Amino acid sequence: MTVGDAPAASLEGAFERYAAAARPGLEAALERNLPAPARGAGSLRDAVEYAVSGGKRIRPLVAMAAGELVRAKPAGPLSVAVAVEYAHAASLVLDDLPSMDDAARRRGRSALHLVYGVATAELASVTLLTRAFETIAREPAIAPPLRARILGELAGATGAAGCCGGQAADLSADPGTLGLEDLEGIHARKTGALFVAAVRGGALAGGAGEAALEALTLYGRNLGLAFQITDDLLDWEGDPNELGKDTHRDAHRANFATVLGAESCRTLVAELLETALAALAPFRRRAAVLADVTRFVRDRRS
Repeated sequence: MTVGDAPAASLEGAFERYAAAARPGLEAALERNLPAPARGAGSLRDAVEYAVSGGKRIRPLVAMAAGELVRAKPAGPLSVAVAVEYAHAASLVLDDLPSMDDAARRRGRSALHLVYGVATAELASVTLLTRAFETIAREPAIAPPLRARILGELAGATGAAGCCGGQAADLSADPGTLGLEDLEGIHARKTGALFVAAVRGGALAGGAGEAALEALTLYGRNLGLAFQITDDLLDWEGDPNELGKDTHRDAHRANFATVLGAESCRTLVAELLETALAALAPFRRRAAVLADVTRFVRDRRS
């Protein structure tokens, strides 16, 4: 894999190095921006903190790297990263509920609803989602018109046109009739939309122009879909102890692994990631971190 004139060897490990440097600040911001305990709210604050802790933080790190790519001051992309991770954590809480995947584990621990109860889990998810929007809305490092635009894009990525719509379509689909195009449509919303919101939001926080945003959108769409396909493969063949979550929770629903088979999935992932990488060509070496994320997604085992 290459980006611009940078050989693959010079990119390998760029994402891990970036993540190691960026994660302490990201983790501090995730903790700092959590809502304060509310009188009479019981364990809601604890449940929210439990939901956010752990995870690889790929989406928020991509948002931060996109901001750095367009030479944004760090505060704006960091707030976008926090909001994206809150939205992602909220979606995981819902995904694990008995009415959805009925999962027992997430991020190597008991699913939140098994620790705090279904009602508190549902309230924690809503709390996190609203906090995501609050975090961006009050960020002074982002110009007000850009704040409004980022908020609109995050809303689209999480609502009926994004995660919620994709999850609804997934739950109601007939596995026996779904083809590749149907699956791509579902997961472009369920998974891909938040990757696009992350990369675009981080870049918008730095005032990125439309040409840069168009390239990053193409990158995010293909990266998100490749991420979902590898997730389906890991659910099919992975070790639940290594993954930190239950496997085969989607066995009753069509997914890329069951529709295409393992080898075809790997071929499609490679094609999607090459397209994502090609979209970064205009940025040349400045895109080294985002380019190396494609390797990370391709090779991940958890």
